Amino acid sequence: MKPHFKQIVTIILSIFLLSCSSEESPSQTTSTTPPATEVPTTAIPSTINYLALGDSYTIGQSVCETCRYPEQLKANLKTIYPQTSFSLKVIAQTGWTTSNLISAINTQNPDSNYDLVTLLIGVNNQYQHLNFSVYEKEFPQLLDKAIALAKGDKKNVLVLSIPDYTYTPFAANYTAENQAKISGEITKYNNTAEIYCSSRGVSFISITDITQHGLSNGNLVASDGLHPSELAYKQFVGRILPKVKMILQD
Repeated sequence: MKPHFKQIVTIILSIFLLSCSSEESPSQTTSTTPPATEVPTTAIPSTINYLALGDSYTIGQSVCETCRYPEQLKANLKTIYPQTSFSLKVIAQTGWTTSNLISAINTQNPDSNYDLVTLLIGVNNQYQHLNFSVYEKEFPQLLDKAIALAKGDKKNVLVLSIPDYTYTPFAANYTAENQAKISGEITKYNNTAEIYCSSRGVSFISITDITQHGLSNGNLVASDGLHPSELAYKQFVGRILPKVKMILQD
């Protein structure tokens, strides 16, 4: 009888242990989700052609050639996509208005084979006190030209907002009333460009607020006390780059 009794005890004990095991807390029984793996960067064409259109903010007045934002953007892209060859053409000059840029594009007549086109223009229209109607007429013309040069694809075009030069040592002696007037006019230019870009389905990236820290952070202003510095352009690129990656990987 003893062996039989031992078998009964063993069965009862096994049932008890199984019951305890099934009542473990959810934290003990829930499996751990494996960490997400980094998604590889989508492949892009082996050659990318980039065209930068603008004025002193594009040519990089008072900073080194590799410090201006188109060159910094190109360098970042080369790091991200080491197997791709990037070419950069700049059509820009200090002091250019929308009229000057249109004339330069017409004169140079670049090929319409660009995978990316950036446009930053208008500050000299404001600075030279041109009638605002000139910008209203010519900005749409420039946007049409940018799209045409970007293989006719509006998704390949990026428009940047105009920096605010009242937040620089250059404008430090302006009266508060004049500074407010200039800032208001620049805002008007930027709002007009943004609304028009939105109506055309073109990406508009605002970088104006970066330049509005020029008085509180002198490192954002170039040695001439007026134009953006290498650091400011680096911050421009920080905002541009995510959108450019989307364009190139589309």
